[in-house]
Amino acid sequence: MDNGMDNMLDMYLFETNSLLEQLDELLIEAEKAGDFTVDDVNEIFRIMHTVKGSSAMMEFSSLMHIAHHIEDLFFFIRENGLDSLDNSHKSILFDLMFRSTDMLRAEVSKVENNKPLSDNVDNLTLEINSFLKKISKEVPPAAKEAKPSETVKAQEASPETSASASPASSATLEDIRIELAECPDDPAAFFLRIFFDEGCGMENLRAFMLISSLKESGLEFNSYPSDVETNSLSAGTIIEKGFFLALPSRAEADSAISQINNLNNIRSYELIENPRTKMAPVSEKKSAAASAPAARESSAAAVSPAANNGHQMPSKQNLISVNLAKLDNLVAIVGEIVITESMVTSSPDIQNLKNLDSFLKATRQLRKLTDDLQDIVMSLRMVPVSGVFQKMNRIVRDMKQKLKKDVRLTIIGESTEVDKSIVDSIGDPIMHIVRNSMDHGIEETAEERIAAGKDPQGELILSASHTTNEVIISISDDGRGADPAGILAKAKRNGILTKSESEYTQKEILALLLAPGFSTNEVVTEFSGRGVGMDVVKKNVENIGGTISITSELGKGMRTTLKIPLTMAIVDGMEISVGKSVFTIPIANIRQSFKVKNEDVIYDTEGNEIVKCMNQFYPIVRIHRLYNIETEITSIEDGILVWVESGDKSYCLFVDDLLGEQQVVVKPLPVFLNSFNIKDSGISGCTILGDGNISIILDVLNLYAASHNRYY
Repeated sequence: MDNGMDNMLDMYLFETNSLLEQLDELLIEAEKAGDFTVDDVNEIFRIMHTVKGSSAMMEFSSLMHIAHHIEDLFFFIRENGLDSLDNSHKSILFDLMFRSTDMLRAEVSKVENNKPLSDNVDNLTLEINSFLKKISKEVPPAAKEAKPSETVKAQEASPETSASASPASSATLEDIRIELAECPDDPAAFFLRIFFDEGCGMENLRAFMLISSLKESGLEFNSYPSDVETNSLSAGTIIEKGFFLALPSRAEADSAISQINNLNNIRSYELIENPRTKMAPVSEKKSAAASAPAARESSAAAVSPAANNGHQMPSKQNLISVNLAKLDNLVAIVGEIVITESMVTSSPDIQNLKNLDSFLKATRQLRKLTDDLQDIVMSLRMVPVSGVFQKMNRIVRDMKQKLKKDVRLTIIGESTEVDKSIVDSIGDPIMHIVRNSMDHGIEETAEERIAAGKDPQGELILSASHTTNEVIISISDDGRGADPAGILAKAKRNGILTKSESEYTQKEILALLLAPGFSTNEVVTEFSGRGVGMDVVKKNVENIGGTISITSELGKGMRTTLKIPLTMAIVDGMEISVGKSVFTIPIANIRQSFKVKNEDVIYDTEGNEIVKCMNQFYPIVRIHRLYNIETEITSIEDGILVWVESGDKSYCLFVDDLLGEQQVVVKPLPVFLNSFNIKDSGISGCTILGDGNISIILDVLNLYAASHNRYY
């Protein structure tokens, strides 16, 4: 596939997935309300109309046929009103639409994974047609099924026929030139000639979507080329000569222009008055500074963006979709700029020079510009978590139906933004937790909830908020909660207890839920209990630099909290020294640094060093011992303790000295080191310092586990 087709496919997938997500949200909200609104019906019709047209252009027949039949169904509903459906019809329609969107999404997934599409979707389309027959009382389903396909074939086989209803045919369009006298022979009062952004691709599809949008608003007009929906070759004509709308009056023309001003991918347009319908001559001597209404009334000159500010669409928000790989490359380049800037400003050769005032002023300005560039680039990758959250609506809806549980999903903070790569990684963990809550968190029956003094309807709350460096996502339910005795008994049977049951705190008991191989499900169900436990969720969250913790109260419910970094590319770090080595600790993990005396350090029953902070005792991890680093700083009084925290782990690192705070670019470790399990040693990556040396970035959570395993 050439690059042009790749771009078209990317655009098709992006737009189709967006439309299907929009459709899913619409259906869920409509089902909650118990009915469709007129706007819902129009929107579903528009979405299916667009998916049908774009899929037909891309020759994805299964997608086109499904969308086409749903479009027919909602055309009938739109024309006959919602009163044509009774309550039983609406219940069937909701179920049919959810299964149809699942089928459409499955077909799109096949396209994304380069798999062949389904050869036969007759079962679903026949079901849609049967339902249409039922509500329309039309007898022959075969005739009803043939009608749409015959229409499509007729349009494909005979474009002249489809254009015959219009005052001008496609052949006439081929002769159109820029000169006003050779516009199509249409009785319209005005022609609106539109050019799309250069290189945007699929111009015929964009023209078709423009037609649909304008007609949905009630405008009546003809368009040229007239076969944009079925003829992909018309894209070339549109690129060369533009896309024409033939409008019957000035009012319709102004209405169309006002809507076009708010659309994307429109490069320019011009309004042309048809000389054949013009009633009175207008002076040719209008100046370029004439007002917009007067200028538009001139029949001699087309109004262009250059000639009239009214057509420059200044209020339009221009959006483009960019391949994520290109953004990755851009972030990498900015990271290199940050490193190079640091190397230049901290070069020892520069420090030895005199009269550096001008140089230092320039470097400060460079630092400011570099920071601004970095902020902008990072913001390009930030997307709201709403996409992930809204998908949970569908999970909850389907499980409510199958488990016969009455549960409502409450979403809070869905506009919270996080890095695109991280958003893509948290969908599965959140889905797993939501399924667990629905499956065995919420009580089985309303009677059980009422007996416990609760609302008969269960509630699942999905919330997101952010601090300076991380996003906090919580999934909580008001169900049964966790039974500590049951967890301990299960852990004991599975052989994962490391000490006697009486020594476990509430926090440690709940942490067992995240241990490998642990599961509270005794029965394998459709939604959980397949051997993929919360330990896998924990690992997936930690792979993106996040942490997961659980809080619960028996009979009250459970809350699972994910703490996710805003981005993994560039972080604020504290440089520390141990012997001749330099390490970086993420600032987000540091609570405090302080010096202590020998008498401040005490020992636990196993001889391990601990120190008191804020009325709590925390273990001390000596980095030079953990990594066998030679250093002269071995006395606790000569070094510094850095109190760090990650997830449910909080402890103190003993280091030689603090070198200062610095923004660092996270570099992944070389692939050949993967076989050595470096990450399990408490190392998450590395960075290049201003002097060109490499600093190891410490993973605070895994570092504690590494020291624990080493010492115990």
